Amino acid sequence: MAAAISIQGLTKKYVDVWQKQEVVAVNNLNLEVQEGEIFGFLGRNGAGKTTTIKMLLGLIFPTDGDATLLGKPMGDNEVKRELAYLPEETYFYDSMTGWDILDYYARLFKIPEPERSRRVQICLEKVRLQPDAWRRSIRGYSKGMRQRTGIAQALINDPKLLFLDEPTSGLDPIAHAELRDIVASLKDEGKTVFLSSHQLADVELICSRVAIIHRGKLLTEGKISDLVAGDYAEVVAQGKELNSVIGQLKEFAPGSEITGGDTLRVTLPDDEKINAVIDVVRGAKAKIISVVPHKRTLEDVFVETVRKEDGS
Repeated sequence: MAAAISIQGLTKKYVDVWQKQEVVAVNNLNLEVQEGEIFGFLGRNGAGKTTTIKMLLGLIFPTDGDATLLGKPMGDNEVKRELAYLPEETYFYDSMTGWDILDYYARLFKIPEPERSRRVQICLEKVRLQPDAWRRSIRGYSKGMRQRTGIAQALINDPKLLFLDEPTSGLDPIAHAELRDIVASLKDEGKTVFLSSHQLADVELICSRVAIIHRGKLLTEGKISDLVAGDYAEVVAQGKELNSVIGQLKEFAPGSEITGGDTLRVTLPDDEKINAVIDVVRGAKAKIISVVPHKRTLEDVFVETVRKEDGS
């Protein structure tokens, strides 16, 4: 499958005029996103996610490195017709209606009537904005309605590649779930989505692959199924003689995390040894409080990866 985005050594440096020092916002980034996938781009605030997106869109220029989008150089005017961008904060003229905003963007793409009106209606319906809001001033829109309008304007040119920066941030649970489903449905239309988000549960649900960057540097990337592999289990017990079996458990389950005292907590790297651990604990006349299997999540992977890089 062809690469929708191919990044080679992308770097962005700038001078902090207050601190009078050079800041590396993006550091030698290498990455590929395949056509037709929803790709998660993850990082803490200030990690360089938005800077990367703006370079790919040609809104700012890199200090070094290069990239291609849909087989053409970033910043190429022709390829921009195939792209769409939804920033984290949308800025619309409050006096305009939802319909007017989409009509305006359609005119920028030189879409003629009657196709223009047809596209506007299709996009508003796709993001599930209620028809009675189409002709109302956006000044009275809720956060969720504004986000729906933002996604609709990103779809007005029927793009092949979309850059979405925190599309579900700050929404109520219903709007959040609906917009997440709308983003997920774009893959069925053959579109490629480059999704920057702090909503890791959403990313885990709808993305096939992710990349994690920190302080401008790529830490890891790959399939989510590979990154979250490795479930674990936790056994908690209480008893007066538990300290007497800690040595046995360490020998029996090397690599386990074991804390003692009147309450014993055994964290096993896999759940195959749960029954044997329970037998040992019962042999010490202790009471089993809980046996809880845990599935690694993308949040676990993200926290572990970033903390390891920070040395904490």
